[in-house]
Amino acid sequence: MAMTVHCDVVSAEQKIYSGLVEMLIATGTEGEMGIKPGHAPLLTQLNPGPVRVIKQGGEEEILYVSGGYLEVQPSIVTLLADTAVRAKDVDEAAALEAQREAEKALANKTGEFEYSRAAAELAEAVAQLRTLEKLRKKVR
Repeated sequence: MAMTVHCDVVSAEQKIYSGLVEMLIATGTEGEMGIKPGHAPLLTQLNPGPVRVIKQGGEEEILYVSGGYLEVQPSIVTLLADTAVRAKDVDEAAALEAQREAEKALANKTGEFEYSRAAAELAEAVAQLRTLEKLRKKVR
């Protein structure tokens, strides 16, 4: 039996996951990282995108987080997300529409808009679509 560590994934709205995991894979500001039992203590900011949770027994669950923080302590891993949902619950049509709208806003150089806001919306939509892609690859 593989070693495990307790993991909590929490958003502002709800607790998404709480239980033992063999590994958690998330994308921080420095890139993708894998957290296993015995990992050194860590606190890092998360980028929007997929989070893979390898549960005790090897079952994998894919989540989407819009950003937040990951804290690793010797006996617990805590992921505090701005927004977190199971990948299967991500609305693909809404993500595609948000991507189109953000790209349109960025292309419109004459109109008044907030560039940083449009860029953030585009990044979030693309991250949601990446999460769905990972979920589809896992199902195959």
